[in-house]
Amino acid sequence: MTDLDETPGADGDTNGTAGAGGAAGLDARLVVDRGSFHLDVALSAAPGDVVALLGPNGAGKTTALRALAGLVPLAGGGSLRLDGTVLDRRPPEHRPVGVVFQDYLLFPHLSALDNVAFGPRCQGAGKAAARAAAADWLERMGLSEHANAKPRRLSGGQAQRVALARALATRPRLLLLDEPLAALDARTRLDVRAQLRRHLAEFEAVAVLVTHDPLDAMVLADRLVVIEHGQVVQEGTPSEIARRPRTDYIARLVGLNLYRGAADGHTVALDAGPSVTSTEELDGPVFVAFPPSAVTLYAERPEGSSARNLWRCEVAGMESHGDLVRADLTGELALTADLTTVAAAELDLHPGAAVWATVKAAQTHAYPA
Repeated sequence: MTDLDETPGADGDTNGTAGAGGAAGLDARLVVDRGSFHLDVALSAAPGDVVALLGPNGAGKTTALRALAGLVPLAGGGSLRLDGTVLDRRPPEHRPVGVVFQDYLLFPHLSALDNVAFGPRCQGAGKAAARAAAADWLERMGLSEHANAKPRRLSGGQAQRVALARALATRPRLLLLDEPLAALDARTRLDVRAQLRRHLAEFEAVAVLVTHDPLDAMVLADRLVVIEHGQVVQEGTPSEIARRPRTDYIARLVGLNLYRGAADGHTVALDAGPSVTSTEELDGPVFVAFPPSAVTLYAERPEGSSARNLWRCEVAGMESHGDLVRADLTGELALTADLTTVAAAELDLHPGAAVWATVKAAQTHAYPA
């Protein structure tokens, strides 16, 4: 893995197709013991897949990425196969892995061209061939005119693309991206996210992305793996995760109110106390979710409202949320509600204010737990 060590890779056979008798792609069980923290995460992906690891701070995302890179040893029961080849005991520099770090870690004394040429040089390519390959990658990234620029002369978005080119120039079979957009400002992030999505769509091997940003994950990844406390708690496509979150963390991530309860037909008795009416007809343990935008607030108990769900609440806090005001409510049911600044002013919302919250049954979504 030439981004991490200057020693040339000794096992060039893994840069191509699957090893003898093995399937192409990634097949790993990442088991790591670090004091009181235990990670046990199974990951599999086919060539061309982009997998995003999501989770709260301390969940184990970065540890998983470092285990894939070979920077953290696997404990008993752990395994790592890439294109059918066992990589468990290979040192980082002998793995067909490319890494894009959060802060890019470009060599400050080298030009953009020589930063990208570094990988091929470490793999044994001659100087002219390595620089030719680097020039080709910079052209693909739209950076040809910056080939001679040192990192300090590059913008954040340009540095990110140089780091990506440097990782891809080694023709990795596994590309690891550690918060690749975190160091960018909001405007640059928008542009670079779109460019990165295009480059990842063209990548023919496996890519694993670690991010805290749900939008990065939804835009860049084909599949999401959510980790909490060192374990996988949910995985699926972005649309599956967004539609059916299974933990409070995921619900907050995708912007939903989420509750667990027991369904009897269209009525769900929540573990949190009250009941919710839903259009789905289910029986047994379920989750119920609805977006903050589905909540309507009233200063007085509404008469004649068509909403089947009505709770008396109290405003616990308020904050700006884009063009809206997000209110955190406690009371009969703890929930969040989004409303316009005009509506918040008309209701005279403030911490401690009493309100009635309603949600139409058609705006809830119930699914088996």
